[in-house]
This record gives sequence, C-alpha cells and structure tokens, in this order.
Amino acid sequence: MSERYQPIDMARTGPAAVRTAFANQVAYCRANGAPVTARVVAAIAALIDNPATDFARRIAGWSGAPLADALPLRAAGGIHALHLSRAAHELAPIYADADDINDAAIIAGVVARHETALLPWLDGPPQTNEAGRSSNFIAAMLWLADQRLPPHFDCLEIGSSAGINLMIDRYHYDLGGVHSGPRPGAMAFTPEWRGKHPPLHAITFAGLKGCDVAPVDLTDPAQALRLKAYIWPEHHIRFDRMEAAIEAAGREPPHLIRANAADFVEAELARPQADGTTRVLMHSIVWQYVPADQQARITAAMEAAGARATPERPLAWIALEANRTVHHHELVVRHWPGGAAPRMLGRAHAHGAWIDWLE
Repeated sequence: MSERYQPIDMARTGPAAVRTAFANQVAYCRANGAPVTARVVAAIAALIDNPATDFARRIAGWSGAPLADALPLRAAGGIHALHLSRAAHELAPIYADADDINDAAIIAGVVARHETALLPWLDGPPQTNEAGRSSNFIAAMLWLADQRLPPHFDCLEIGSSAGINLMIDRYHYDLGGVHSGPRPGAMAFTPEWRGKHPPLHAITFAGLKGCDVAPVDLTDPAQALRLKAYIWPEHHIRFDRMEAAIEAAGREPPHLIRANAADFVEAELARPQADGTTRVLMHSIVWQYVPADQQARITAAMEAAGARATPERPLAWIALEANRTVHHHELVVRHWPGGAAPRMLGRAHAHGAWIDWLE
C-alpha cells in the first residue's frame, strides 16, 4: 500500500475511493506518529480485494464517501476495542508493534471470529474527542481578547462527542509561558510552543455548551470504552487524559445535547446575547464530518449573525481542522464586526503536542 497521501474529493465514492481512503489513512497515521494504527488500517485494507466476511464485504462495497465517513477509523476502532477489552488476545503482538508477524493474517482471523461485535462499528462516525486540542481554543481566545473583543466567552461547540473540550474552564494551560486557567486544574497542558507567545489576558466563560449527533456519556463505562477505542494506542498520554476527563465529568457533566450541527448553531445564535460577552462557535477535527448542506447552513447563520454583531456583543468562529496535504491542522479564526476574513493563527499537532504560532 502506498504511503503517500493522495488528494481526493471528500465526497468521492466507489471501490477506488475506498482503497484510497485506506491508503491515505495509513499515510496520515505514519506522518502523525501512529505506526501501530497504520499497521491495523493496512491489515484491514488487505481484506478488501477478496472479502471473505460480511465485515470486509461491507467495507469493500461502501456506498457512502469513505474518506468523509472516516471508514478506516471506524473499522480500526472496532479492532482496537477488541484489544482493549481483551476479547482477542491474538492482537497483542500487533499492538506491541512486534516485528516478523503477519498482520493481515491476524486481522483476518480476528474479523472472522468476532464479526458480530465488529459490524456495529461501521454504523457511525468515529468519536475522536481530544482534550489536548483545547489549547488551540484558549490561544485563539487570548488572541481575540487582544483584538479588543470582550474576554468573557459564551462558547458553542459542534461535534462535541463526550464534551471533553466543554470543560476547558477546568483545565490549566501553559502556552509558551503564558498561563491561563485554574491551577492545578483537572488537566494541565504544556504543548511545545513554536513562535512568539500568545498575548496575555484574563479570560472567563459565560457559558460552555455543545452538541453531537451521538453524544457520549463519559460516566458510562461502556461508552467510555468506545471513546478509548478511537484513541491511537501509541499516544499513551491521551489515555491518561481520558481518565482525567472521566473523573471531571463524574463531578460535573459538561453541558452537551443531542442535535445536528446546523440545527444547534441556528438555535443558539437566535438566543439573546448579553452585553460584554463574545459568542464563539468552536470545533476541532469535525468539519469534514459535517454534511455539505449543514456546512452551508452554519456558514450562512454565522455570517448573518456576524452582520448583526456589535462591539459590545461580538461573534467569533474558531476552527482547528485538518489540512491533509501537509498532515497537520490549522487554527483559523473569524470575528465580527470587522475582520471577518479568515485568519490563520497557527498550525498544530493533531492531538495537542505542539502549536506553531504564526502571530
């Protein structure tokens, strides 16, 4: 399988698109320090040419857009869940990154024996909630405060999954020596900071509310296991963060509702906004999963609300989304009134390890 990322239309369908989606996911994993996940994805892809199970046949004949649907990560999440639950001990050498083993043969055997458990993993998109990405949100809010927007933020998040990033008011951040948030905090983040430090401001939160089409309850062990299955096993710190998030949610659950992104944004933007607050739409590694019609509705709703924004009640849009050509993520901000053109503040690691600040 090629390890070069091939640019592809996210809406493309058909057998060739399925193969490209898997090849791209392998390349993406290797470029982001996830060689074990790359091995698992490549081994699943090896099942496509001669599918011998319903699981493999469903992947090979995928009717949707496999890249937009994150099909490789759906399948890999199911395999990882079997490993985490110790239901398939034969997977251990792969997850130990052992040499001289036949990954494809091992995965084929596991799929044949555990197909009933694996098939439901293809039914919905992966949940990739990652607390480390919230450092980007905080950095963007510090920048917005430096643009003289009120540093009291009413935050709306789409694709919130389990709402881990809706608890950012409980975390501590060290961003290039600029500190924000309570000490020690339910979690603490010190990403490798590249470039000038962000501006220093005291920021507060008027509200933190999010939505997801399939919200995850972190206090339910079965749902928490599902979320852990989507964590790349190489990234050990992310499992520690997940346990900290579970503990924090147990003390006070995040404000999270079941809704699609467009309905949520339209409804929330219709709410009255208090003077002295900056309303913010924020999302991370979500936009590619939002259907095109909903993307259009969200954009229209934000621009309409932006046209009504005032200095006392401004609006901002913070997005941390993938640029799959260069294998990293870009932190882009818009705000109203004025400055409504998108501004790229930085580039970032997929899971918060570093931020390359461009301001």
